[in-house]
Amino acid sequence: MAERRATGVKNATKRQRRDPVATRNKLLTAARHEFARSGLAGARVDEIALRAGVNKQLVYHYFGDKDALYLAVLEWVYEEIRAQERKLNLTGLPPERAIKKLIESSFDHLARHPDFIVLLNDENRNGARHVRASSKLEDMHSPLVSMVSKILREGVRAGTFRKGVNPVHLYISIAGLSYFFFSNTPTLSAIFGRDLGSADAKRARRKHVVDLVMNALRP
Repeated sequence: MAERRATGVKNATKRQRRDPVATRNKLLTAARHEFARSGLAGARVDEIALRAGVNKQLVYHYFGDKDALYLAVLEWVYEEIRAQERKLNLTGLPPERAIKKLIESSFDHLARHPDFIVLLNDENRNGARHVRASSKLEDMHSPLVSMVSKILREGVRAGTFRKGVNPVHLYISIAGLSYFFFSNTPTLSAIFGRDLGSADAKRARRKHVVDLVMNALRP
């Protein structure tokens, strides 16, 4: 019996190694769930492997260690946002329309991916040491800053935006206005005595964020 189990594990491992892309994706998906649930410190490689349905040794085979797997998950969730922003096709849109779409997309992405907020909170508690070690994340953000800069310049030329708006600070403000709302929904709901997690509350907040940023950009 023990020999049959050992043979079964070996055969499963061979199959998983023959399909490295699928196996790696299974591990990333399982790790994203586990890190969002337990944080880096509390996450267990055994649990990740079990959730992925793969041999534990494949975690080390594909990623090296738990920290490297955690970084891969962080890079994945950041790339999701960048990919969503690329789909907006902001280039060529009127400046006001382009920024409005960017704000709405940022808000909607956080509404759809609450695990992103949990993962980032955990990474901030760790001093962003994994993000700092990434060779990909800065390159992901550079095109975004360039795009926002271009839109702002076009808005100034069109007379719809004021001069002197820093593109990095603008993006931080757009992200922060939504991020704080979602990361603090339970406490804000308790403090103000209303359900800020409801669909109506989210719609109202989304409109408020759009109006606030757009009014701040006008001459």
